[in-house]
Amino acid sequence: MSLASSLQNPTTDITPEGDDYETVRRVIEMLTLDYREQPALETIAVRLGQSPTQLQKTFTRWAGLSPKAFLQAVTLDHAKRLLGNEGLPLLETALELGLSGPGRLHDLFVSHEAMSPGEWKAKGAGLTIRHAFHPSPFGQALVMITDRGLAGLGFCDPGEEPACYADMAGRWPLAHFVEDRATTEIYVKRIFDPNAWQAEQPLRVVLIGSDFQVRVWQSLLQIPLGRAVTYSDIAQNIGQPTASRAVGAAVGRNPISFVVPCHRALGKSGALTGYHWGLTRKRAMLGWEAGCVG
Repeated sequence: MSLASSLQNPTTDITPEGDDYETVRRVIEMLTLDYREQPALETIAVRLGQSPTQLQKTFTRWAGLSPKAFLQAVTLDHAKRLLGNEGLPLLETALELGLSGPGRLHDLFVSHEAMSPGEWKAKGAGLTIRHAFHPSPFGQALVMITDRGLAGLGFCDPGEEPACYADMAGRWPLAHFVEDRATTEIYVKRIFDPNAWQAEQPLRVVLIGSDFQVRVWQSLLQIPLGRAVTYSDIAQNIGQPTASRAVGAAVGRNPISFVVPCHRALGKSGALTGYHWGLTRKRAMLGWEAGCVG
């Protein structure tokens, strides 16, 4: 059962009472009918005459998830119908859903979760990470996965594999690493083949970092394919408008390059600035994505 369907058929009675009921009812109605507009929380709040903060708290308390998460669930249900039952192409489906293009649809199909602060502080202790190098459009790709999903993706040129592996493995020094090319190859096909971006099988990603880093990386996931934002934009998005420098550091520490699109983050002037895996590779990624959109 889909997330949206489960909300329509809850196993327990979570019907809000009084004013809360009317608020939740109107939000659900608005998101269900106007999902093509992809209304932001602030837009919904203005329509209801409430503050965004209070609306978020009320809806989340009664529905068990945020208005944004509910909108994503509704959108994903429609995407599955259009791609599956009606057989629409990826681009037409994205536009029909009110999304900016196939890249935004792709990001919607990336299902991510974050490890707890305790798990991050453990530096990988008790964690098994399977890994292998594979050819990719951007050089050799080092894929690292856990039982919970993709945890690492790095890049290098031929002959640089040992340094790349040391870089990535050093992020979780106490983890147990196992080379497993057969298993990681499945992820490679999902990541670099747009035809494999399937609604029914979202790519699972696990974010391993500090609370601040995870918030930055989650913000990166919201940048549509073919678009770019500045570090200042990200700082504003996570509610830390003066933390542009810290945001830049967190972007540089993103362990899942390309999938968590740190290459779409630019300096204040719009310059490409640095990139952990090299500016040439960053340009190549942006060009590859432009080709997917165009």
